[in-house]
Amino acid sequence: MGELKGRVERTAGLDRATRAAMFKLYEQYYGGTSEELFFGDLEDKQYAVILRDDDGTLQGFSSIKVWEEALTGKRVRIMYSGDTIVHQDHWGQQALAFTWIHFSGALKSESPEVPLYWLLLVKGHRTYRYLRAFYRVFYPAHNRQTPAETKALIDQLATEKFGEFYNPETGVVHFPESRGHLKEDWAEIPEKDRRRPDVQFFLQANPGYAAGDELVCLTELSHGNQNPLAARLFDAGFDGGLEAALSQGAA
Repeated sequence: MGELKGRVERTAGLDRATRAAMFKLYEQYYGGTSEELFFGDLEDKQYAVILRDDDGTLQGFSSIKVWEEALTGKRVRIMYSGDTIVHQDHWGQQALAFTWIHFSGALKSESPEVPLYWLLLVKGHRTYRYLRAFYRVFYPAHNRQTPAETKALIDQLATEKFGEFYNPETGVVHFPESRGHLKEDWAEIPEKDRRRPDVQFFLQANPGYAAGDELVCLTELSHGNQNPLAARLFDAGFDGGLEAALSQGAA
């Protein structure tokens, strides 16, 4: 099985065939979705990581929205991940993560002096484990308290985006009717993973994940907050700049 190739594209430029392939792949793994919900989410994003195999077939994607916020008078930039999936035949490959990290460095290069944060809504343990794999400090976590300033930013962002559906006491977004949840075959957590401290924490923090509840997570995207491999990818994106990241991807 060949390695997937990842690139970042502007969502406005995605053709009809790519969009259709994205939804077809997404609904294979997620219940509680529809074309209306999926394409509405996609239209809200400026960018998408697109993964293709050697034949050019779409095998995964993640959508991205970027905007600026003010917190107690300070400017911050937010990189928010939307719908995300990789075909199970390619689980274990890191094309999605590597392309995404490279692109985050390119975004950072636009405003180096402004803190850049990743806002991630997590409804599966595999996604939550990405945080520990690539970042030194992230919130919430089993081994550290969330600082008051970080909690305030999480609450501000989640309340602005999800209103009454976000509970600041639990840090979870809950919709009365699922707007996308992993289907039962994919939501099951292997016993070997259940023993991991981070997975145990995720299950405690988001017990309704299987029904589509989402744990709101935040981490700063900076050179110093990344593990060595991620830092190298981030720096490469930073050095190349945004237009190069969009035209060439992480390869």
